[in-house]
Amino acid sequence: MTSVRPADLWKGVLVAATTPFGPDLTVDREAWRAHVRWMVESGASGVVVAGSLGEGSTLTPSEKLDLTRDATTAAGRRAPVIGAVAATRTSDAVELARGFADAGAHGLLVLPPYVYRGDARETAEHFREVFRATDLPCMLYNNPIAYGTDVLPDQVLELAEDEPTLTAVKESSGDVRRVTALKAVLGERIEVSVGLDDAILEGVAAGASGWVAGLANAFPEESVDLFGLARRGAAEPARELYRWFLPLLRLDTRPKFVQLIKQVQTEMGHGPSRVRPPRRELAGEELAQVRLLVAEAIRSHPDLAKRGRRSSSGH
Repeated sequence: MTSVRPADLWKGVLVAATTPFGPDLTVDREAWRAHVRWMVESGASGVVVAGSLGEGSTLTPSEKLDLTRDATTAAGRRAPVIGAVAATRTSDAVELARGFADAGAHGLLVLPPYVYRGDARETAEHFREVFRATDLPCMLYNNPIAYGTDVLPDQVLELAEDEPTLTAVKESSGDVRRVTALKAVLGERIEVSVGLDDAILEGVAAGASGWVAGLANAFPEESVDLFGLARRGAAEPARELYRWFLPLLRLDTRPKFVQLIKQVQTEMGHGPSRVRPPRRELAGEELAQVRLLVAEAIRSHPDLAKRGRRSSSGH
């Protein structure tokens, strides 16, 4: 069990970890353990398993639980492991939540149902059943852009008043004012994390205490540095690093964010770009654009230029 206190579970940089696949598209568990170790050694506060960026919709329940067990082994007592709960049926989400708990997860990131876009009552009931499935602390994932359901601050408050396991919100509406609104309604009873990479500086300024980060899969040290500068109020160094990072961070908000971020990892020598169908690896102009972005990031960042491209075999 990690030594992180429950109150601190959602603070800092939680990496929405990508899932590495071998040539036959099975999960490469050795590469996965190495990736988790690298994230934690680079300063990440925790690792999210089988989320949207981790291609959770293409993973079987048993694969998700294996990834969780491997992640807890790789992270040891240094950082918590968070299981992403997503399913088309509420009963499947409940079963997965219990499976994550049995596999050693320290918390749950709970998504709204896939496919069906319920109304406010239906969505709330789905969340309630998952929150009550285990004693693990839960983070509600609000992403109306991707999932078509928008959980408003007052609705989060209503859930939090009844569900003691609800302790955090991942806010990905794209409107940074939501962070302000959540803090105004909920105060300190709920931690708020930024869920979009290109809103991190604004989100922290509005009161967010965590970041569920995507580009951290390729640039964990830079992500941790950026978050730390923002939280400490080091405005100018934070803005300077943010300006350098933004072209890459914006990849997290595009429809092919999985392929894009995995390709950035590959360009930096940190794992294969393989994805499971129906996704396909980047090609043509899209691939060329990512390569140019990474080349410019290396050229314009003195520390990166000195370090060069480290091989993932060294992690």
